[in-house]
Amino acid sequence: MPWFRSLVLAIARQPWVERLVRESSLTLPVVTRFVAGESMAEALAVARALADRGFATTLDLLGEEVATPGEAAAATQAYAELLNALSDRGLDSTISVKPTHLGLRLDPTLARLNLERLARLAQRLGRRVEVDMEDSSTTRATLDLFAALHTTYGDHLQIALQAYLYRTEGDIDTAVARGWRVRLVKGAYAEPATVAYPTKAAVDAAYRRHLETLLEYGRFVAVATHDEAILRVARGFARRIGVGPEKYEFQMLYGVRRDLQEQLRRAGEPVRVYVPFGRQWYPYFTRRLAERPANLVFLLGQLVKR
Repeated sequence: MPWFRSLVLAIARQPWVERLVRESSLTLPVVTRFVAGESMAEALAVARALADRGFATTLDLLGEEVATPGEAAAATQAYAELLNALSDRGLDSTISVKPTHLGLRLDPTLARLNLERLARLAQRLGRRVEVDMEDSSTTRATLDLFAALHTTYGDHLQIALQAYLYRTEGDIDTAVARGWRVRLVKGAYAEPATVAYPTKAAVDAAYRRHLETLLEYGRFVAVATHDEAILRVARGFARRIGVGPEKYEFQMLYGVRRDLQEQLRRAGEPVRVYVPFGRQWYPYFTRRLAERPANLVFLLGQLVKR
């Protein structure tokens, strides 16, 4: 429901709301449901626990919109340390990075150098960097950055594409033609109707179109959704065309629909859990609340219990 997402995000941007959420112990149980902690050690412990239950993971050091090249360099260094830690522990884990966290708005060349450092390290370690997508103002620059590095680093990079953007139709064609690995998401930012589908039905229809194209013709698709109807479509279509885990996996968010994650895993499907962590958790947390009314109901339920 785009109106619901826009309303929740508008409220969440109010400084007094952020202060209330950050400072109140009442919201802590809800925050920790969706965020794996503030430190790398906490995130690695969650990744290990999930691995012991049969899940692969993607770790995301939360943060975006850095203000200085030094902050971008610090984020890149933290991600490099995370890649090394994952490799040392032998975890089936990737990392997810936001280009603005690496300095995209400051200088695209700076962001490219930082992302290339991580791609080079991932290549050496036999790992993968998932390049996340942000609001539509950064889409073109993010795709240009990814395309420039994919020619060298190939499957050690994966790009997120957002089904709710009109332009994604063409981006899917590009991804197929160039052999990109794609993480297909619906999209979690508040976007105007000039660039994004304004209704859930239209977004869902676009997601299904893109999903079937990527399953049949693409290099690889990470089906990143908790929508049970779309999951049924994905599994049924994959069976009909005879493709298996070499072409897809399901990706779901830490703390969201754990029951569904377990069902898919028990059914023998490949499931990767997206595990966010870090001190800059507030923007991510509010997007999760805005994504599904059930998440906001869960928060309100915790507050009522207190």
